[in-house]
Amino acid sequence: MKKQFNRMRQLANQTVEKRLDLVKQVTHSTHKKLTACLQGQQGTDVEKRSKKLPLAILAQCMVEGAAVLGDDSLLGKMLQMCGETEEKLAQELIQFEFQIERDVVEPLYVLAEVDIPNIQKQRKHLAKLVLDMDSARASRFHQSSKSSSHPSTLQPGAKSESLREEMEEAANRMEICRDQLSADMYNFVAKEIDYANYFQTLIETQAEYHRKSLEILHSVLPQIKAHQEAWVEKPSFGKSLEEHLNISGREIAFPIEACVTMLLECGMQEEGLFRVAPSASKLKKLKASLDCGVMDVQEYSCDPHAIAGALKSYLRELPEPLMTTELYDEWIQASNIQDMDKRLQALMAACEKLPTDNLNNFRYLIKFLAKLSEYQDANKMSPGNMAIVLGPNLLWTHTEPNMTEMMTTVSLQIVGIIEPIIQHADWFFPGEIEFNLTGSYGSPIHTNHNSNYSSMPSPDMDQSERKQPHDQSRRPLSVATDNMMLEFYKKDGFQEVGPCPPQGPLWPVWRDVRPVHRSAVTGQPVSHTT
Repeated sequence: MKKQFNRMRQLANQTVEKRLDLVKQVTHSTHKKLTACLQGQQGTDVEKRSKKLPLAILAQCMVEGAAVLGDDSLLGKMLQMCGETEEKLAQELIQFEFQIERDVVEPLYVLAEVDIPNIQKQRKHLAKLVLDMDSARASRFHQSSKSSSHPSTLQPGAKSESLREEMEEAANRMEICRDQLSADMYNFVAKEIDYANYFQTLIETQAEYHRKSLEILHSVLPQIKAHQEAWVEKPSFGKSLEEHLNISGREIAFPIEACVTMLLECGMQEEGLFRVAPSASKLKKLKASLDCGVMDVQEYSCDPHAIAGALKSYLRELPEPLMTTELYDEWIQASNIQDMDKRLQALMAACEKLPTDNLNNFRYLIKFLAKLSEYQDANKMSPGNMAIVLGPNLLWTHTEPNMTEMMTTVSLQIVGIIEPIIQHADWFFPGEIEFNLTGSYGSPIHTNHNSNYSSMPSPDMDQSERKQPHDQSRRPLSVATDNMMLEFYKKDGFQEVGPCPPQGPLWPVWRDVRPVHRSAVTGQPVSHTT
């Protein structure tokens, strides 16, 4: 029975000893990786640690950058607020790492490098004591055998007693060591829940750190957003019309007013306005300056095509067409009405449904185009031509149109909407309109440059553009499309006809774009029936 108990105890000790090795290996690896995650220098005070912490260094860099830019710039304000926020996060990180070191890293180190190695040393010491015990027992057995072989030499006395005491002392030391080792191993097994708590503490501390950091971020985000929303100098291209007007406090979008006012001064008699492509680099520069809310009147007064291109780009890049997606079907239905009086009434009804911001800007633009059409003998831009090149930028389908779709009935319908509105602008929008609402644009001296616009390269052109000033393939897509549509209307089913006789009170003299009916047999045009 005793032998069986000893055997079971031996197996239990072997299992615990094997587990000791595994626990030491795992805790050592975890301690090493966890230490590597700490950003601060271990064992230093808060001040020294903050100087080496990357987050603290970033915060200092932001604050210094804000001082350089000043509070009068949005970027400077953002850097200041973000720098202060990063500094708070850095302090939270320092406190978090201090707690992790104290409650997790150091206990893991003690377990892996002190407690378990001490048990393993105790085990090795026990093995040595067992060897000493066996050696003492062997010496006494040898002495007893020798005395039995030579009875005449038997001298019981001091030597025999010494061997007996040595053996008893070795047995006693071995027993004490074995008891101590067993106690340590049992304590290790009993304290496993304490070791497991180290990792629970790690997660709890991380949760608390992230909670405090999130509170800091949540507290500063509304302030950052408020500063950005209050900043009026925001890009206008590609932004919602309503958003731009609300931020700038304007009634007419800045790009529309700026371009229209400039064109009134220098572009009314420019041939091919809105159709001839400007220099791509010049257009890009002008759009960028308009996005900043500024415009060099003197520089662009001699390049009306760039101004017209910027206006088209602004209209085309609006998230929603100026004439709105919601009213698209109603506009199209109005364009399908054959009776002109009824079509005008339907178009008026659709105009009245436009949101206030859209209506104000649409009225402003239409009144300008009507004024531009007064110079059509010089600029060659009749209401029909303007409708062709500008219509697709004022109203488009719900989905992104492709080139084929732009050459189909939809585009013809849009022309049938825009052209009569331009021709009857004073009926749709009675009264005069002040174009230069802000009074920010001067009247620079302008010399018509029709003769040299297409032959002289822009100073902003790169070398490839200078070599091929007339390369149509280099024009923006909208300009190439405009030219194709013009040719399409001339060749396939549309022609511009002269003035029609008045047809009642809503029928002033105007130039209509009507379908050309062709004979199914000869293919020749058939005259209109009124």
